[in-house]
Parts: sequence; structure tokens; C-alpha cells
Amino acid sequence: MFPYKDDNPTLLTPVVTLGIIAVTSLVWLFVQGGGSEPRLTESVCQLGAIPARLFGNLVQPVLTPRGPLMVCAGSADAAWHTLVSSVFLHAGWLHLIGNMWFLWIFGNNIEDAMGHGRFVAFYLVCGVLAALGHMLTDQASPLPLVGASGAISGIMGAYLVLYPKVRVHVLIFLGFFVTTVRLPAYFMLIFWAVLQLAGSLPALVGVESGGGVAFMAHIAGFVIGALLIKLFAKPDLLAATRRYSAVFSSRQPWRY
Repeated sequence: MFPYKDDNPTLLTPVVTLGIIAVTSLVWLFVQGGGSEPRLTESVCQLGAIPARLFGNLVQPVLTPRGPLMVCAGSADAAWHTLVSSVFLHAGWLHLIGNMWFLWIFGNNIEDAMGHGRFVAFYLVCGVLAALGHMLTDQASPLPLVGASGAISGIMGAYLVLYPKVRVHVLIFLGFFVTTVRLPAYFMLIFWAVLQLAGSLPALVGVESGGGVAFMAHIAGFVIGALLIKLFAKPDLLAATRRYSAVFSSRQPWRY
């Protein structure tokens, strides 16, 4: 199930959403070398958030690839700035494109509901707290955490709270057959959250899945975004966007 657009118009130009996409893409190209080595490994190990480094459990200097994962070490100093820098790093082209696509679909409406400045703060808060939520489950891990997934999960949690009935257009893959369907946002987002919870179960019971996906960061970000959105949303902007959305939907051949 892959969303490709929603039926939720915006009043404000989503300059911050577009800016985050641009900055993250530039970081990928010029800091991470577009995925080329050795810049990819160096950027991930120097600027990624490594639990063992942050919590002082890093005892053995190692720098080796492990399938889709990478074990990093080096300085044992608690580099807390990596909680922010890691949000703008990615592990591959698909990782980057997938995250930026989800950010565009859901982020513009959340920016619309809180304004540009608050959206910057919301994005970073969700990203940092999601990373911490993931790392607290395995404080001795030398595996670097990178990606905007935690911050974007926060945006998706906020979207669930603010726009649960807005229709989201999704692609559904059934083997070689692909179809499209319009679903209420709550159905698509809750289904996504359940998949993240299922993916996190091996780690919760102490089994290493080896998939390289930080499911706990997704879950933490989703919950944090849902909890914080009412603090960040501006009532006047939210009311205006909901009125505009209602007018927009009334002009369509379908209804919510």
C-alpha cells in the first residue's frame, strides 16, 4: 500500500516542506556523495546517531558493513548533535525518495495547519524524539540511525489527528497486478502503524531482524506527532484549512 496523493488542498505555499526536501536532497548529493563510497560510510558514521556512542557504551573501534546494516565506532564522545544531523541523512536512493515522497504528501497539510516556523520546530522535535525512542530500546547498539522517517512518522501521526477522514489515493500491489483505491486517511495510517508495530516485535523480544529498519523510531515518531499536534497547530489556521477543504470537497463528484 503506497500513497501517491491526498484530497486535501492547502492554503499556504508549503515553503518549509519544499525546503526540507531540497536541503535533505542536497545533503544526500554533496555530503553523502549520492551514495558513493567512502562518503556514504563516512557521513553515516560521523553524523548518524549511534546509540552506543551517545550512551557511552562504545568500547570497540569497528567500521564494517553488515549486509544492509553498518557498524560504526571511533570516538566515544557523546555527540548529541547527531540526533539532528541524522534526520537529514539517508542510506540509499530508495530510502531518500520514499521519505521525501511521504513528506510531500502529508507534510504540506501539517505545515498549513501550524505555519512555517512552527512546522520547522515540529519536524525537528519529532525527528529527535523518535530517534531517542528507538535508541532507548537498545542503548549498546553500534548501528547508526539515519533518515527522516521518525520526523515524517510524526507528521503522519499529526495527520491522523487533524484529517482522519480525508481521502488518500494509494497504490496496492497484488503480485503483478497493481490497482488504485481511495481510502480514508485513518485507515491507511493505522494500517501503516500496525505494520511498524509488527516489524518492531523481533527487537522488542531481543531478536535481531537484520532488516535495517528502525521500526521503533517510526512508532515513537507517530505517537509523538499525534500527541504534540494540538500544541503546535494554530486554531485559526486549522479552522481556515478545514473550511477550505470542505469547500474543495463539495465541488468534487465525490464526498468525504
